[in-house]
Amino acid sequence: MNSTKSIAKVAPTRLEKKLESLVRKALYAHKIGESSPLAVALSGGKDSLTMLYMLKKIAGRGFKDLKIYAIYVDGEFSCGPSIAKSHIQAFCKEMDTPLITLESTKTLSNLECYSCSRERRSLIFNKAKELGCKEIAFGHHKDDTLETLLLNLLHKGEFASQLPKVPMHDYGITIVRPLYYVLEKEILEFAKQKGFFRLTCQCPVGAKSKRRDVKEILKNLIEHFPNAKVNLFHALKEYGSDKSLRK
Repeated sequence: MNSTKSIAKVAPTRLEKKLESLVRKALYAHKIGESSPLAVALSGGKDSLTMLYMLKKIAGRGFKDLKIYAIYVDGEFSCGPSIAKSHIQAFCKEMDTPLITLESTKTLSNLECYSCSRERRSLIFNKAKELGCKEIAFGHHKDDTLETLLLNLLHKGEFASQLPKVPMHDYGITIVRPLYYVLEKEILEFAKQKGFFRLTCQCPVGAKSKRRDVKEILKNLIEHFPNAKVNLFHALKEYGSDKSLRK
């Protein structure tokens, strides 16, 4: 694992250059990270760690030199890799990033995806506002966006998905997604290269979620239509609903 102090001295791999280019594209195209400080929702999984790594690498190099805070929600169950807090603390120390830890109230008896997600987001949003952050970055990648598209289409009949930048008017804070153009397989490979890939989600509820089902549906689509991801993402950008942007 490399600290930000040594990033410039280590020759980046071709994959690292590609990921940095895609993150820069998201930051530039969607005006992400224009105000400092910036909060990062850190689960300890490959996505959020890769996001923090890239943001720290890019900050001050063609973009605003951001003060970044990492916010981690701990608890009995985690919507993420369920890794030791010490690993997250060590990573943030390497990245020279302050880590704020919050506590979830969820136990196995009251564990449920929707309420768990709302509680975690409320905790993160309120802490981000307290820190003076106007934006909070989540590690949702391109595959997450496509899976959400299928979920909305099949469950609600809406052609809509996650957007790269969404103002949360009730909280007075904006969600941003720096990994919007990055594929999950690219993040997985990069995390393995850097040595911070751990387990996948260990949540007993998440393992049976509909998101897992649409992940398999998307995988099957690609077997028959190899360009399915490219075409779905293009259609989403061209015709997707922006209802989430409205007050």
